[in-house]
Amino acid sequence: MEDHHRNREGSAKMQNHDRPRERLVRLGAWALSTQELLSLLIGSGTSAVSADDIAHALLDRYASLIDMAGRDVAELQNVAGMGQAKSAALCAAFELAHRIQAEPFVDRTSVTSPAVLARLLAPRMRHLRKETFVVVLLNAANQIMRHTSVSEGSLNAVMIHPRDVFRLAIAESAAAIIVVHNHPSGNTEPSSEDITITRQLVEAGRIVDIRVLDHIIIAGDDYTSFVERRLM
Repeated sequence: MEDHHRNREGSAKMQNHDRPRERLVRLGAWALSTQELLSLLIGSGTSAVSADDIAHALLDRYASLIDMAGRDVAELQNVAGMGQAKSAALCAAFELAHRIQAEPFVDRTSVTSPAVLARLLAPRMRHLRKETFVVVLLNAANQIMRHTSVSEGSLNAVMIHPRDVFRLAIAESAAAIIVVHNHPSGNTEPSSEDITITRQLVEAGRIVDIRVLDHIIIAGDDYTSFVERRLM
């Protein structure tokens, strides 16, 4: 009886020892599988499914972590067991990862080339499933003052008006702007609409005396600069 009790205690300790949280403490996060890391973020399961089951369902549903990171709270809740709180926690974790990647490029970073800005915004924009238009405000020294999204469109188009782009630039007394948007299709080639809106923005910038220095399209890990392509 006593031996049986000791065996049960030893088995329980071994099970605890092998749980993701305990393994992370002992070995570091790198030693855990993606599913185990997700289950830790999820925290607890439901009466029907465990946290590990939910993590498995997430990985089964989405093609990659990048694909998963592009989903909002409402979409993540479609996975069984992923309520609002769990979905929000997962979105927060992905956002922290994006900010870590962008952290070396903080405000007041000097934009010396299109590649600098592409490296700054690609971690946040390359996984987006809808076209999103971002305006980067620059001071007279071409240093980043701030950047913000001004419009979100469909899977392959975004509607933008010059007044939406320049309203913030005027309010912040920006000397120049660079506009950036993503192509969820993965193709960085500018569309005819992209070229048209760029020309409209350049003309509007002349009127309000705020230079439009470039238009950058981000798709996956690649980008196209209108300046480098001599499209403006």
